[in-house]
Amino acid sequence: MNELKRKSYELRKDIIEMMYASKAGHVGGDLSVVDILTVLYFEIMNIDPKNFEDPNRDRFLLSKGHCADALFAVLGERGFYDKQEAIQTFSKYNSKFIGHPNTEVHGVEINSGSLGHGLSIGVGMALAAKMNDQEYRTYVVLGDGEMAEGSNYEAMMAASQYHLDNLCATIDVNGLQISGTTDEVMSTASLANKFADFGWHVIEVADGNDCMQLVDAYTQAMQMKEKPTVVIAHTVKGKGVSYMENQKSWHHGVMNEEQYKQAIREIEEVLA
Repeated sequence: MNELKRKSYELRKDIIEMMYASKAGHVGGDLSVVDILTVLYFEIMNIDPKNFEDPNRDRFLLSKGHCADALFAVLGERGFYDKQEAIQTFSKYNSKFIGHPNTEVHGVEINSGSLGHGLSIGVGMALAAKMNDQEYRTYVVLGDGEMAEGSNYEAMMAASQYHLDNLCATIDVNGLQISGTTDEVMSTASLANKFADFGWHVIEVADGNDCMQLVDAYTQAMQMKEKPTVVIAHTVKGKGVSYMENQKSWHHGVMNEEQYKQAIREIEEVLA
């Protein structure tokens, strides 16, 4: 097992612990996106927890903010804070680790949660880097259901217009959202064509839960000039826990003790 895959499964265990302790959280999406976050934070991005104010740091924006649990687990593991604090206090009274990212948490760039805003903010950050002759890159992660938000398409046009090759968006295409499949609610089947038509460089990742495929995609994105890049990552909602995989009911769900133990057991079997 490569180290990134191992790290992603260790983080899955942290996410399950966090969800069970809090009796809250969007666990299905957390488990589909965690490999993307693992690759970005542990392999790709130029970021230092001890110097987070560095103006040349890469920027990361979680536009699908309901998956804050995964981001909090990753930031804790990356050294921004004691991850046990996040695991033990997530979604509890007076905790800064609430249900969506907020800038009270060290390492979080923006408050997010209302869908459809992250890409526009990312365009602004990437454009600022160009205007100020700064080298940092901006990474934005969105959900496939979120792509029904019209504001994304304005951001897509602007990113292409300004040749933001320092901007990389990732779509977590797990095919499910709170009210059904994305095809049923608002089809995103032609996302690649939409981005290409707006002038983006498009990379499709067949297995968006495969860390090495993601590394290859982001490495390619860094080499692109004159165009923003979108990584369309085809993932599995609930990946790593058999009874959660591809189940709409686990968009947001609360595990009982038996389910919690099974989830931990299945993850530990992969890590063994």
